[in-house]
Amino acid sequence: MVWVVEEFLSPRDVCRILGVSYITLWRWIREGRIKVIRSPSGRYLIPRSEIERLKGEEKRIERVKAVIYARVSSSKQKEQGDLDRQVELLKKYANEAGYIIVDIITDVGSGLKEERRGLKKLMKMVVDRRVDAVLITYRDRLTRFGYEYLQFFFEKYGVRIEEVLHEEKEPLEELVEDFLAIIASFAGKIYGKRSHKVKKLVKRNKKFLQETLPVNIEKLLGEKQ
Repeated sequence: MVWVVEEFLSPRDVCRILGVSYITLWRWIREGRIKVIRSPSGRYLIPRSEIERLKGEEKRIERVKAVIYARVSSSKQKEQGDLDRQVELLKKYANEAGYIIVDIITDVGSGLKEERRGLKKLMKMVVDRRVDAVLITYRDRLTRFGYEYLQFFFEKYGVRIEEVLHEEKEPLEELVEDFLAIIASFAGKIYGKRSHKVKKLVKRNKKFLQETLPVNIEKLLGEKQ
């Protein structure tokens, strides 16, 4: 009788063999794509057979056509490199997953703004069936509100949204800008966009934020006192 001894590898070794990052490996574990065991000491170990199985799957799977979408709210954030960091993270994710990057789309503007040039381009690509997956860092990069509607729309064309990261501390600058934009939008519908009451209402709420936030709101928004 021949006994077959299964070899178990650490997550670090698995990442090296498969050429993926820890983020990708832990996502596979959460999704149940790769099986793991816990050692008596609590360490995660992956059977060698699981690695070989994944290698076989990669050879059979047709490569996914993916488009990268990244957004920041202001030119200031773009200058600070936030947009480039999103793009680089998503490119790394796509390469590790074996996806074909068909386009990289970026926007600079509020997630509340519907007339974003990049978002329109993305939606046209979806309708034209030129893409299988849309890669984003966080869902609010795609839109501040109505994410589920966009997700439903994309799925009708066979396109899935892949959110690479799932927990984000909201940048205070973006929250403030979006809050004031909402006030201006609704006040404009009530009083008229050119009404002095709109400016007065926005100014009053900005003053409230200035008095309650732990930072100087004028400095945060890059405006002069």
